[in-house]
Amino acid sequence: MPQSPPTIVGACGAGSGHAELLRLLADNVPALIAYYDAQTLTCRFANSRYAATFGWDSESIVGHTFAEVIGEEAARLIQPHVDRVLKQGLPASYERKLQSPQDRRYIEVNLLPHFGEAGSAIGCFVLVSDITKFRLAEIALRESEERLAKFMQASTEGIVFHKEGFITDANPPLLQLTGYTLDEIRGRNTLEFIAPDHVARVASVIASGQETAYESVLIDKKGQRIPVEFIVRTMLHNGERLRMTIVRDLRDRHAAQQRIHHLAHHDTLTGLPNRNAFMEYLDHLMIGARETGSQIALLFIDLDHFKRVNDSLGHLVGDTLLRTVASRITASLRGTDIVARFGGDEFMVLLPQIVQRQDVEEVAHKLLQAIESPVHADGRPISVTASTGIALFPHDGASPQELIKHADTAMYLAKARGRAQYRFFDPEMASSAYAALVMEGELAQALERGEFELHFQPQVSARDDSIVGAEALIRWHHPTRGLLQPAAFIPVAEQQRLMLPIGQWVLREAARCAARWHAEGLGVAPVAVNLSTMQFQSNGFNEAVAQVLSEEGVDGHLIELELTERMLMDDLGEVSAKLRKLAELGIRVSVDDFGTGYSSLGHLKELPIDKMKIDSSFVKDLPGNRGSTAITRAIIQMARSLGITAIAEGVETEGQRSFLALNGCDELQGELISKPLPAARFEQWVRQRRTVRR
Repeated sequence: MPQSPPTIVGACGAGSGHAELLRLLADNVPALIAYYDAQTLTCRFANSRYAATFGWDSESIVGHTFAEVIGEEAARLIQPHVDRVLKQGLPASYERKLQSPQDRRYIEVNLLPHFGEAGSAIGCFVLVSDITKFRLAEIALRESEERLAKFMQASTEGIVFHKEGFITDANPPLLQLTGYTLDEIRGRNTLEFIAPDHVARVASVIASGQETAYESVLIDKKGQRIPVEFIVRTMLHNGERLRMTIVRDLRDRHAAQQRIHHLAHHDTLTGLPNRNAFMEYLDHLMIGARETGSQIALLFIDLDHFKRVNDSLGHLVGDTLLRTVASRITASLRGTDIVARFGGDEFMVLLPQIVQRQDVEEVAHKLLQAIESPVHADGRPISVTASTGIALFPHDGASPQELIKHADTAMYLAKARGRAQYRFFDPEMASSAYAALVMEGELAQALERGEFELHFQPQVSARDDSIVGAEALIRWHHPTRGLLQPAAFIPVAEQQRLMLPIGQWVLREAARCAARWHAEGLGVAPVAVNLSTMQFQSNGFNEAVAQVLSEEGVDGHLIELELTERMLMDDLGEVSAKLRKLAELGIRVSVDDFGTGYSSLGHLKELPIDKMKIDSSFVKDLPGNRGSTAITRAIIQMARSLGITAIAEGVETEGQRSFLALNGCDELQGELISKPLPAARFEQWVRQRRTVRR
């Protein structure tokens, strides 16, 4: 007869007390335990955890087959393992997933044969462990690694994995960046691909294990240096703890930064260093000259009557002339000399390591000859001369500002002596020569004699061409030289402190015209008046403006005051206070020649600015010049974001008008619309325009 298996209690040789102890033990171990009969495959014992897992209890499960306990489908799946235990007498182990509507569990099952006295299997011990948290962790890790693998392949930035500094994996962008294949770099030390001057830093980061981001330099397969940014993290990859480094190519960023730096330190028209860069050069050279006891020569070059070229032939010809002069100056100097465009028609030249005065004279003479040579522009030869002032360091100035001031004084001395020549700074002669040139007495008499006159240039809407205002521009009816433009006398007036009474006259005369036009219903408001730095910074400025409005009976909204960017850069608190007082009077404030100074968004957003005027130096190159179009669009967008009106000056062509209108510029001003006109002719122009538009 086949041997009947004992009960699980009997198998353990236990009585009722032992049975209770066994039950207590089985029900409290963190595992699922059961025992099945080998012949009937029925359950003879199960702890509470095992029974509950399959929807039974420890008593009701007894006597049921394992197919009834775990289900027919599951029984078919594990049948090979059961056969291994019962037929071959070998232990079996397997994993499977338990799925229910509430959750998903993973179990590890161990089947152990129970042998009878005859040596054959008479039963099977079942030990089940819940490994859900381990499997879920493995799944999460695998999914994470799969996502990482997909990220590596999809990322446009280089990614490299390394263990203790030795490369284990890399993605295609990294390989493309360096020019290597994966087989060529796998297993190699990462430091082999780092520029020698950066190896110490990279090795330090690897050794420390820190997670950080820093810039470095790679060496590609061709031996070329590639600036990069490393973003270093520690993570698990393919079951190993590795270092992952994102390698970001910085060549485009560095090129953009260099371009921005170049634009910030160079003149866009000539490509020469600008005023800001020149001041840095001068300060640096003066420090070096002090240490070595050497001399520096500063040449201040100003083109004679350049304004006439712009006025008679246009700004395009004037720009051509400036570029040619810049090129000729550069070609006439040594490689160690420095030339910069200081602004407008002014150029600065620095000659370091000067031995004697005669060397400077030879350079100055050579430069004058080079500049005087005719320039072919617009199909015609144009000649221009230059006046040059020279100051020597350390004899003529101890600071950059002082040296420039004295070179400027010497330049005016050269102009006073007939122009087209150079002069060295001479303290004894400078004051008298300068005074003779600036026409101080003539300017003072001009106010008394009523020789000044305002011309008005209309400003129109870019949207419908309607008149939205006008700019008041001063002219001087000189008794012998005829009608003079502001550039011929305003700098002189500012230097001799005559700008205060002249500026007050301009404001009063503009206010009178604005009041009269408003009363006549001419519809020209506001009238814009340019402020000088001296006028704006003077004590009692706001009171003087209020006095003019009161005495002339003019409403503040009829007046607009134009300030340059540089005037906004002084004392932000004081500037803001003055502008807010103007706003209280109803006066609008405009930033003139925007884009040529050094103001910042931080300043603009703090100030009560109503209008932003795009400088004509940008407008004149529209729409063909990429740099000017980009800057103009940026200014318009900036104005729009700040809620400020954008107006462009110097509009001379239909192409410029169309570009500005399409890009959202609010207002236009320039000779395409009208040249500046005397008051009577301006009124006539406005009336005729209104008649035509009707």
